[in-house]
Amino acid sequence: MPPTLDQLRRYAVARSLFKPTTLMRAIEKLGFVQADPIRAPARAQDLTLRHRVRDYRAGELERRYARLPLEEDFFVNYGFLPRAHQALMHPRQARMAWTPARWKQAQAVREFVAGRGVAHPREVEAHFAHGKTTNWFGGSSNASTQLLDGMHYRGLLRVARREGGTRVYAVREDVAPVQADEVDARLDALIDLVVGKYAPLPAASLRQLVGYLGNGVPQWRDACRPALLRARQRLQCARVDGVDWLWPEGERAESRRWQPDEQVRLLTPFDPVVWDRRRFELLWGWTYRFEAYTPAAKRRLGYYAMPLLWREQVIGWGNLSVVAGALDAQLRYVAGRPPKEAAFRIALEEELERMRVFLGLAD
Repeated sequence: MPPTLDQLRRYAVARSLFKPTTLMRAIEKLGFVQADPIRAPARAQDLTLRHRVRDYRAGELERRYARLPLEEDFFVNYGFLPRAHQALMHPRQARMAWTPARWKQAQAVREFVAGRGVAHPREVEAHFAHGKTTNWFGGSSNASTQLLDGMHYRGLLRVARREGGTRVYAVREDVAPVQADEVDARLDALIDLVVGKYAPLPAASLRQLVGYLGNGVPQWRDACRPALLRARQRLQCARVDGVDWLWPEGERAESRRWQPDEQVRLLTPFDPVVWDRRRFELLWGWTYRFEAYTPAAKRRLGYYAMPLLWREQVIGWGNLSVVAGALDAQLRYVAGRPPKEAAFRIALEEELERMRVFLGLAD
């Protein structure tokens, strides 16, 4: 018998919100962690990890990054990956070809960074004075910053650390070309990482994510469709309420082991539990949208609405901020009011206190 939608919901929550562990083990279990620069009240990567890492504090990933076997890179989205996962995508060939003059610029910058060991973008700009250029949004940005971004994407540089949120670069060693008979195995492993992060996935969402994988491996875009077909044959699949769902082979979505706990959790919009808006609506029956880039007058949920999870149900959302050194939580509920159970009130206050500790407001 295929799992029920209730079983898929419990499976989605319980397998992603595993027992808190060490920082590196949590990232390895997740496969990768999406990054985002907005702080409301903290960055997405920190808000994701606080549920899955013991005693985690805001900014801890950035502080410890240089000592961990991690890389910042593009995958289906931009974020943090174990080095073994990143290595599956390189050497990367960007879709946009550089001119010989651009490659000459890049080589000069790479030699400059190699000579210094690590280099901040402002040091590169001060040395080369590349000037200004038009960015992706039609505005103006430093040409050096854009060049460094392109070098990082192509694997010429790596992020050594961050200073105040700004990437500081080091040279990334050259890697051997990928042989033709290795491509399928690499793509299969990368798709398995995606499925492991976001399962269970509606089939349409898996197609979407494999399309996004073209950001991580543009050189293999033509091979992604056959890889998706192989994945459909390899993965567990069931039709539930007219929708095809997929999840990793060897896992039983209907198993009784998948039991969410009694905690209340405020989740970042980029948390794997809620990231897939299609899946969100299928599992929880209401539409959630990320509205940070929506004009204020048109927002329904708020600038950075954080889905509010209790047990296996997303029952509302919260907009959190720090005002005068204290946590301000504006909460709303799909039903128009919070659950009446005393257990919910206790669990909610415990979550807000965890948030205060995470943000350093409880000392």
